[in-house]
Amino acid sequence: MSTHEITSGAAFDVGINDRLPSEQLLVLGLQHVLGMTGMFVFPGLLGRSFNLPAERIAYLYGMSFVVCGFITVFQSVWLLRLPVVQGAYAGNFAALLAVGHIQSGGLGAAYGSFFVASLIWCLLSVPMRRLSFIGLFARFLRAPIISGIIVMLTIIQVAEVALPNWIGAPSSPGFPLVNILAGALAVAVLVGATVWGGRYLRRGAILIGLATGTACYATLRPISISSVAGAPLLVAPQWFPFGFSVRPELVIVFLLVLIPAGMGSMAMYEMVGRWGNEKLPAERMSQGIFAVAIGSVLAGIVGGFSTIVYPDNMGMLRTTRVGSRYATLVAGLILIALGGCIKFDMLLVLVPQPVVSAAATLLFGIVFMHGVQMLSKVDWDDRQLAAAGLAVLVGLGGLFVSPEVLQTMPLVAKLFVQQPVISGGLTLVILHSLLCPSTSAPERAQA
Repeated sequence: MSTHEITSGAAFDVGINDRLPSEQLLVLGLQHVLGMTGMFVFPGLLGRSFNLPAERIAYLYGMSFVVCGFITVFQSVWLLRLPVVQGAYAGNFAALLAVGHIQSGGLGAAYGSFFVASLIWCLLSVPMRRLSFIGLFARFLRAPIISGIIVMLTIIQVAEVALPNWIGAPSSPGFPLVNILAGALAVAVLVGATVWGGRYLRRGAILIGLATGTACYATLRPISISSVAGAPLLVAPQWFPFGFSVRPELVIVFLLVLIPAGMGSMAMYEMVGRWGNEKLPAERMSQGIFAVAIGSVLAGIVGGFSTIVYPDNMGMLRTTRVGSRYATLVAGLILIALGGCIKFDMLLVLVPQPVVSAAATLLFGIVFMHGVQMLSKVDWDDRQLAAAGLAVLVGLGGLFVSPEVLQTMPLVAKLFVQQPVISGGLTLVILHSLLCPSTSAPERAQA
């Protein structure tokens, strides 16, 4: 053990500012990296959607890892100073996919407009003590009703990369029995190590579960790595690798995606702060969102994704009960190192997605239920029930709008409807500010 005294937070055996031996930090950092489901899914889906060659898809993987690694390092030891891991944001992936397929512009217009929107978001999120755009949202998120529901909507928005990818598609080699079996074994081992494994085994539960599931999958469906042999070792970042053009209406689309992602991140920051008994004033919250905005600018330049706090990594904090921000620092450094290695990026195509997605299904569920737990602190009345009920149904209902109806909508409206954090989150903030202004102060004090 480190000579630094270990302190216990509300939900942690190891506190946020506590250190651990280097070998434990390495294991915990690897767990965080392997639990970032979207990192293993979004670049491949985006690249294949545009029929990019394997080298370009590997480049997308590499830049996604590098950008997320840098922002995770910033959040761990410089700006936010909390144990959060920033991963590729599902909403930004969906926006790039939709915008890139419009009739003119392609990925060049998508990434160019995304870059300009990120610059605007970066200016809005500059940390200031008195006049802070982010501080306004931070005040709203002190209310448990808002932070809890936004956490739940965030999980709903990324849930499509969990169970559906665990089962797989009919064209996948392990569909359905091998996928389900390997994923179920990974989940069973993860639950067993978490519940009955004791303190130290719990810290390696994710790695143990993923390793067991991968071994099962490889036994039934052998995995070949011959395609990796001819790849170079390192990847070099490029400026606007897919071209550059800007369309004002697309800038608005990406702003609508980035702002609710900031709201979702702040809800996660608030939750981790409560777990570790850390106070998060508006200025500190602004610093965290400013780091995310810097990452969005960097992603727009080199070709990556904006970031959000990953729910499964929040689940890891609870399952391992280790809140040390030095563990997430190591995770960020690992992300940078892995993203810079093109052989590793090529290897990601061979990772069995059902195993990773099965673990994410469990971890997403844990964080979703913590959102429910936040709502238990709300003193419900008719106004709050109306605000919360309408917001949740608006967020959920957009996922079931028929493709025929969506085809009739402008692009901005279509993306608004299909993103629960945008539609439901903004509906909740507006209704709560109009219907429940008198409850905001007591709820913030209770939070």
